[in-house]
This record gives sequence, C-alpha cells and structure tokens, in this order.
Amino acid sequence: MENFPVINMEKLHGEERAATMEMIKDACENWGFFELMNHGIPHDLMDAVERNTKEHYRKCMEQRFKELVASKGLENVSTEINDIDWESTFYLNHLPQSNISEVPDLDDDYRKVMKDFALRLEKLAEELLDLLCENLGLEKDYLKKAFHGSKGPTFGTKVSNYPPCPQPKLIKGLRAHTDAGGIILLFQDDRVRGLQLLKDGEWIDVPPMRHSIVINLGDQLEVITNGKYKSVLHRVIAQTDGTRMSIASFYNPGKDAVIYPAPELVEKEAEEKKKHVYPKFVFEDYMSLYAGLKFQAKEPRFEAMKTMDTRVNVGPIAPILIS
Repeated sequence: MENFPVINMEKLHGEERAATMEMIKDACENWGFFELMNHGIPHDLMDAVERNTKEHYRKCMEQRFKELVASKGLENVSTEINDIDWESTFYLNHLPQSNISEVPDLDDDYRKVMKDFALRLEKLAEELLDLLCENLGLEKDYLKKAFHGSKGPTFGTKVSNYPPCPQPKLIKGLRAHTDAGGIILLFQDDRVRGLQLLKDGEWIDVPPMRHSIVINLGDQLEVITNGKYKSVLHRVIAQTDGTRMSIASFYNPGKDAVIYPAPELVEKEAEEKKKHVYPKFVFEDYMSLYAGLKFQAKEPRFEAMKTMDTRVNVGPIAPILIS
C-alpha cells in the first residue's frame, strides 16, 4: 500500500507548487483524505487547544462517560455492539452564529482558544476549497459560492474523546461512515491512534502527526464534483490504553444551499461518455435524510435525493452538524 498523502503547504509558495497541487489532486481523487503540515495555524495555539480539551474532558466529562458505560453494561459485553459508539462528545457551532459562549462547563481560556482556532480553520477551509477549484478547472470561488446559500456556510466542531475500551474488538470508537457535509478539518491526538479509512478494500491508519490537520472530503463535494472526488468510509478503533482526542471541524453548505454537480464537470464527463448520476437537492433535505442513515451506504442516500422534492423551506430537522 502506498504512503498516506502528507501535504507540506509551504511548498505551495515556491518552485514545488505544481508538484504539491498534483499531490492534492491525487489525494482527492484516490484517497478522499490527506494530512497537512505547515498549514499556518500556530503550534502554540494548537497546543493550547489540546491542553484545554484534555483538561476539560478530565474535569467535566470523564466521570459522566464512566457512568454512561456502567448504566448500559458495556464493560463486560460478549457480543459485538452495532448501535453505540465508544466516544464522549460535545458540539460547538461557529457559523452562521457561534454558540461558544453558551456551551456549559467551558472556562474562559478554553472559549477564547477555541474561537481563535475556529477562525483560523475557517480561513484554511476556504483556502483549500480554492485549491480544489484550481485542480478541478473551476473558477476560484465556485465551491465557496456553492456552499453559501442565503446566509453563508455552516461551520461547526465536534469535540470527541475516545477513552480506553476494555472490548475494542466488540465496540467501535466510531462506526464506519462517510461525512455528510463539505470539507472536514481534523486536529487529532498525535499519541493515541485510532482513525482509519477504507481504501481498496483495506482499512488504513491515518497516521498521528504532531501539529498536523487531517482533511477529508464529505458527500457534498462528491456530488458537486460529479464523483471525480469521493467521500470515503472511515471509522475510529477504540484502544485499550490512552484516551484519544479528536477535534473535527465541518465546513458545510448553508442549510438552504442547493447542491448539484458543477455543470462544467458534467460536460467533461459527458465528453468521456460517462453518465451524470448525482442529484440536485437542498442541503438541509440531505441532512434530514442522513440523520437516520449515517452508518449506512451513501449510494442509497443519493438515490433517495433524486426522488425527493427539493424545497428551500422545510420543517425542523436534526442539527446540521453531523459527523
């Protein structure tokens, strides 16, 4: 198996730019994942985020998780569990409105560093979308415009901890799924492994690297690129030792954004006699469907959207941030 793609973003500003863009292109087409180094987010900020996240888990969430495990009798299971994930999580919304000031139990320093981190991740996500446009031959702002909707994109963070698990062969940290949204930026623990992606029928470790940001593509980019880029199944394997930190930020379309394959890419596919198979839909409708089908195959979701009435104004649905 070839090496997991690691992109040094500093090389985008020198003589190696063309080769680096080609690496990003290959990663998007053949992996659905890549890892960024020298991405511009200060290491001391990332260290502060990690320190505060791990301390918050120890102070505010670890005991709750132990009580939940005990209440469900998960310590001594003897058969595989397929409806529960071995994770402790909370969510932060950034766009279109932040809720960081309202989330309970966060101290002021933690709120401050997470706000700063989110702003830098937002900027990085938009930079990456422009790089993808360049590789796809689309106008520079095409993907940002496609995500915009009437109120801009949605952007939020899932903060997870995966504590030591006594039965990792029977309980997944997080069951296999593709991400529903746009582009995902992950700051993961560099000491405790666990994240894997499915490539060519094999589960491949996403290597923990200090101060890296792992990128993966969601279902919406698969639709917009008419399948040129694909969202990829991934999972988290629970470990017997160590608590794994995972901070996944989802830069997604706005709720009322209408998602469909870029016409320019459809025309290119037609020239190569390939069928246009992806639907047109309102992102919120897709999220409503995904909420109940997250751990099932994505292809039936796409098929279902072909027959769904695409409406801009729909009723209440599950929260838009679903990993």
